Amino acid sequence: MAGHYYTAQVEWACDGDYAANAYSRGHIWRFDGGLEIPASASPTVVPLPYAIEAAVDPEEAFVAAISSCHMLSFLDLARRANFVVATYSDQAQGQMSRVARGKMAISKVVLRPAITLVAAENPDPTWLTDLHEKAHDVCFIANSVNCEIVVEPEPLRLVAP
Repeated sequence: MAGHYYTAQVEWACDGDYAANAYSRGHIWRFDGGLEIPASASPTVVPLPYAIEAAVDPEEAFVAAISSCHMLSFLDLARRANFVVATYSDQAQGQMSRVARGKMAISKVVLRPAITLVAAENPDPTWLTDLHEKAHDVCFIANSVNCEIVVEPEPLRLVAP
């Protein structure tokens, strides 16, 4: 993996009165493959109408990136352990806190994965905890940040094979 590069193009153009701090924070994220995502400052940081509530904000994207990376790591590890995952969903939440005078940061991310496993019976109860710990350890994004990441999985669900 060493030497892999990832890119994102971010474009913004002024819409409003920049000098008066009355301008739109709306912008576009562009990714390889042509995907464009509307982005904005969070309405909790910049008041409406200057933030765009329907757009993704950097804080949401940060939480989603951690959740997505954990899920992808978990799915790969489960497959390698010969488990079949039917569904995986997460209601991830990031907590913004003051970390120093004049500085805010996402200080904690809680992942709440709900997993449905294709199996006739529940596996050993330690399996799920161990796999989440291993997924966290190998997650590229988790290894790239310094906030606390907590995994609180929902009870495992089964679906008959």
